[in-house]
Amino acid sequence: MAGSELTNTRSPRVKAAKRLTKRAFRDRDRAFLAEGPQAVREALGLPGVVTEVFTTAEAESRHPEILTAARLAGVPVHGASGEVMAELAQTVTPQGLLAVCRFVHVPLAEAVPEGAGLVAVLAYVRDPGNAGTVLRTADAAGADGVVFTDASVDPYNGKCVRASAGSLFHLPVATAAPVAAAVGELRAKGLRVLAADGAGSRTLDDVDLSGPTAWIFGNEAWGLPEEVLGLADEVVRVPIYGRAESLNLATAAAVCLYASARARRAATPV
Repeated sequence: MAGSELTNTRSPRVKAAKRLTKRAFRDRDRAFLAEGPQAVREALGLPGVVTEVFTTAEAESRHPEILTAARLAGVPVHGASGEVMAELAQTVTPQGLLAVCRFVHVPLAEAVPEGAGLVAVLAYVRDPGNAGTVLRTADAAGADGVVFTDASVDPYNGKCVRASAGSLFHLPVATAAPVAAAVGELRAKGLRVLAADGAGSRTLDDVDLSGPTAWIFGNEAWGLPEEVLGLADEVVRVPIYGRAESLNLATAAAVCLYASARARRAATPV
């Protein structure tokens, strides 16, 4: 490992990175932490996003290609002791790689691009793990963008970034969008707006998902408020065929997004 190893957890460089675990400092510095080899690798795929990388000697020996890519991109790479990495990481067992990244979100209009066929909207979603999983699922299902409304969790929350497994760096993501503004933008771009809610009068089995569609997903505990349900073109529920009372948010979102993705693929000529 080139250069000296950071061993002091109270050094200015370590303290500057550590404060990004707090939202107020993330917003002020317009920067966040991406932890783990997958997240760092994907972040490096966006030029200019990563500003510095911290690595333990063990992590560098396991993932030399990631550190090589960082250095070739002109990104400073700092060796870090296990103690320093434990101070910076937000996981119980750190993987030894962490990047400081610039914010990557885009304006609402860019998160709903012209010709978009599938968009996910998170409204009042507060759990960062669920939010990151929905973002990852939207990416896997081929969505064109994801919108975090102003009442939802910060997508740069460490748990959300980890749960997205790098998908935060793949899709255009808008943040802090008022729900009404998001719905207006979706309709202006020709998308049908569906609210996923257990109180829906129709199920996934009953709706045509072959056209451009946006799904609104709500809070883990109490779903979507009436004012949001009223903005949707339809309120749709996932059918429950067994005895379970309901599905959790991330699972329901996966079912809805993949149902749309499959319907659109089936309707598109090869």
